[in-house]
Amino acid sequence: MTDRTHIEVLAHGPYEVTGNLPLRPKDIVHSRDNEPIAWRTSAEIEVDGTYYLCRCGQSSNKPYCDGSHAFELFNGTETATTGAGPEDEIHEGTDITVHKYAERCVHSGFCANAATNWFEMVARTDDTSVCTQLISMIEHCPSGALAYEIDGEIIEPDLTKAVAPVPDGPLYVSGGVEILRADRETVPTSNRVTLCRCGGSSNKPLCDGTHVEIGFRG
Repeated sequence: MTDRTHIEVLAHGPYEVTGNLPLRPKDIVHSRDNEPIAWRTSAEIEVDGTYYLCRCGQSSNKPYCDGSHAFELFNGTETATTGAGPEDEIHEGTDITVHKYAERCVHSGFCANAATNWFEMVARTDDTSVCTQLISMIEHCPSGALAYEIDGEIIEPDLTKAVAPVPDGPLYVSGGVEILRADRETVPTSNRVTLCRCGGSSNKPLCDGTHVEIGFRG
């Protein structure tokens, strides 16, 4: 490996983050009705070169690894699909197409509110205000489970290269960071991806929302 910015998944161990990749925790801002509406970025944590982030969920020094994976006999075997993979669904709206990649979904909640959801909104995208709200919902999705296409091109939000521990949730990796799996396959490079750090995902190294079910804290 070189010193380029990348993340390597170590076999049954932590994430090795190389190249001074900024570490900027993010948390979800909720409305008074407890609906996700925005992301709030905390102060950047100073890093130096290479650092190691826990993915077994047992570290006493989260988000960093403290070696707990070795004592807990953590099984970090990757099961996520390799390669780009096809989208599960394509939904045509007015001058916009929404792509859904169900395997990437972490159930962050940005794609729905009490009044509507992304699926219902696609059919009403002839209304500019609805289309704008739909695009905002999609761009807030941390995993890239939803994407939108305009004039034949997938449009992504302008995100810098960074890794963001989400409180009690996954690592939100942005900006097209290269991620190499322990089995030497590559995670499809994406502007938005979420990596498991609770240790319980059935779709490792990707998050699948299990952290909510098991009450992960960190």
